[in-house]
Amino acid sequence: MTQFPGPYTEGSNEQWRRPKPGLEPPAERAAEVPPPIYSGPPPTIPAPSNWRPPTMVTIPAPRQLPPQDPSMIEGTERRALVTTYGVGMIAGAVGLLVLIILCGRVIF
Repeated sequence: MTQFPGPYTEGSNEQWRRPKPGLEPPAERAAEVPPPIYSGPPPTIPAPSNWRPPTMVTIPAPRQLPPQDPSMIEGTERRALVTTYGVGMIAGAVGLLVLIILCGRVIF
């Protein structure tokens, strides 16, 4: 059996109840813990006036991008759109054909 400190017994909720009004904690417990003393942040030493972070790699300036041909871009996008629509129409037709075949098998 576990021994509980003080007048509490196992299964007792007395230790969790609020103290009665007007009662203060025992003086010996209050005297045990001294109040914390904040001495402020530690002193700092400033960096030398000529200090800079070390530079590892010097990055070259960005290169000039090649010129773009807007008419060629528009033509390529148009051909891609036609191809996309064509593939979509063929896929839709195949799907419709499969649906008709499956429904035909169920009906007949």
